[in-house]
Amino acid sequence: MAGEATSDACVIAASLRDPEAFGLIFDRHFAAVHVYLARRVGRAAADDLAASTFTIAFERRRAFRAQVESARPWLFGIASNLLRNEWRAERRALAAMVRLRSAVPAGPVSREDSHGVAVAVAAGLAGALSDLDADQRDVLLLHAWEGLSYEEIAAALGIPIGTVRSRLFRARERLRAALAAGQGERSEA
Repeated sequence: MAGEATSDACVIAASLRDPEAFGLIFDRHFAAVHVYLARRVGRAAADDLAASTFTIAFERRRAFRAQVESARPWLFGIASNLLRNEWRAERRALAAMVRLRSAVPAGPVSREDSHGVAVAVAAGLAGALSDLDADQRDVLLLHAWEGLSYEEIAAALGIPIGTVRSRLFRARERLRAALAAGQGERSEA
C-alpha cells in the first residue's frame, strides 16, 4: 500500500483482509476527530470518545461505502452520534459558562479587565450555542470548527444537503440574534 497516496476507501477495503491496515485511517484522522470532540466536551472526555469513534469505525468498516474516498465525514458522523449520547453533559458545561457571564462586571473596560470581557464574550457565545437545537449545533460546529463542506456534513450526519443548508442558516441567524442581544445588554449596563 502506498501510504498517503492511497485513498481511505482503499485502506478500509485492505483492512478487511489485514486489520492492521486500519491503523492508517487512525493515523490520518485521529487528531482532527479528537480536536473536534475536545472542543465539544473537553479534552478528557474527548480521549474516550475519540477512541470509541475509531473502535466503532473499525467494527463497522465493512459498511463503509467504497465509492467515498475520504473516511473523514464518516468518522465525524460516528463522533457526532457519540456526542449525542454526551449531550446532557455538554449542556451542563455550557450552562456553567453562561453563569460565568453574570460574574463579570458590566460597564467600561480597562486593559486589566480585558480578560473579564473575554470570559463574558465566551460565555455569551456558549449560551447562544447551548440554546441552539442539537441538530443545528452539530451542523454549525462541523462547518465552523472542522471546516467540513456541506456535502461532507451531509455524509457525516446522514442527512440531505438541503437540510445541512437550512440548519446552518437557522443556526447562524439564531447566533447573530443572541449575540446582538448580548451586546445590547452590555452596552445598557
